[in-house]
Amino acid sequence: MKTVVVFSTPTCSWCKKLKSYLKDNSIRFKDVDVSRDQRAARDMIRKSGKQGVPQMWINNSAIVGFDKAKIDRMLAIK
Repeated sequence: MKTVVVFSTPTCSWCKKLKSYLKDNSIRFKDVDVSRDQRAARDMIRKSGKQGVPQMWINNSAIVGFDKAKIDRMLAIK
């Protein structure tokens, strides 16, 4: 099983879309609110080089933004 972590903020509309999409496809994920967890925010930026959310990490491979085609491919969503 793949480990999925979503870095998001409560006010981000794309973050909400991403999390809804994952839930609709029965993908379990950990949601990290980077507006409240500064350490996680620094770690996210260090790993990806990007500040924007949503960021989704699948087994430590980053997807920045809601790239549906890449998400579908990496999680084998049909």
